Amino acid sequence: MGHAGTDSAGTDSAGTDNASTGSAGGTDGKRHGDPGLFGPDSVTWQLHGDPMMWIAGIRALYLQALHPRAVRGVIQNSDFRQDAWGRLRRIANFVGTISYGTTEAAEKAGAHVRRVHTHIKVTDPATGERYGVDEPDLLLWVHCAEVDSYLHVLRRSGLPLTDAQADRYIDEHREGARLVGLDPARVPADRAELAAYFDRVRPELAGGPESQEVDDFLRDPPVRPLLVPARAVLWRRVSALAYDSLPEYAHELYGRAAPAPQRVTRRLVVTGRLLRAVPGRLRRRIPPGHIRGAMARLGRDTRPGPRQLRRQAAKLREQAAILDGPGRAQTGDGGDGGRWRKRV
Repeated sequence: MGHAGTDSAGTDSAGTDNASTGSAGGTDGKRHGDPGLFGPDSVTWQLHGDPMMWIAGIRALYLQALHPRAVRGVIQNSDFRQDAWGRLRRIANFVGTISYGTTEAAEKAGAHVRRVHTHIKVTDPATGERYGVDEPDLLLWVHCAEVDSYLHVLRRSGLPLTDAQADRYIDEHREGARLVGLDPARVPADRAELAAYFDRVRPELAGGPESQEVDDFLRDPPVRPLLVPARAVLWRRVSALAYDSLPEYAHELYGRAAPAPQRVTRRLVVTGRLLRAVPGRLRRRIPPGHIRGAMARLGRDTRPGPRQLRRQAAKLREQAAILDGPGRAQTGDGGDGGRWRKRV
């Protein structure tokens, strides 16, 4: 199962976290470095630098664990009980590398994941069936659970993301799906297709003993004795918020009552405001700095953030207005889920 990360996790073979590595885009103001798979103009570039991605990633783990065939692969083959934090860092590093690393680094990371997956086999204890974790249906479940969680948590916590940007983000991540071995043509390309996918797969989901084991771990992961107070004060609140943001059917499968949606939204918004209030230059100083490496390669003006998202949304509105014809396009304020429509 996968997990999200920001520039504060993992190591980036795409480049070092040193401003002397590469120029700041060149003296002519143009970007001469390798933008990687997505680049600064993508929605992915802006979203994956948000600190709420950590909570979104934990939500993805909770959601992924509800697919019996997928979670079985983790339980039977993973060392997450003994090396929980190392596993989370490695998964976060993968997301950071494909988001902000060079094209070569992203392709190498994808090749490594595909190579590892080919050797992992799972046994269904009820039927004795042996299968691989690289089955397309399982890879698709992990991918969609991640993308849905990233979008859901970031938007619900107040990040200014329009419907057009959300659709573009989902479409962009068909490239990430390709890296792990999926055919992009089989992967949802917008919100409607993603919602239809979850409707199709819901009958396959269950809250079995394996998902309960992941739930127990995420609520109370093993830590060193000195970190026990931090686990009680910080981690349990973070994991609880990630869990509470799950869809209602997930709460039913886990066997716990769903909290009031309005209360969860308020907590997500408050948490988002607090985390985003920490200056980005401080967050980016935490090693190894995927984003700092990308900025050194492409220029400081490529740093991600809400301001860039708003500018991007404005450009998309302008493009839509041109395509729709002069003076004929309308929309909401860009953050309320408004859709483009024709005047009558």
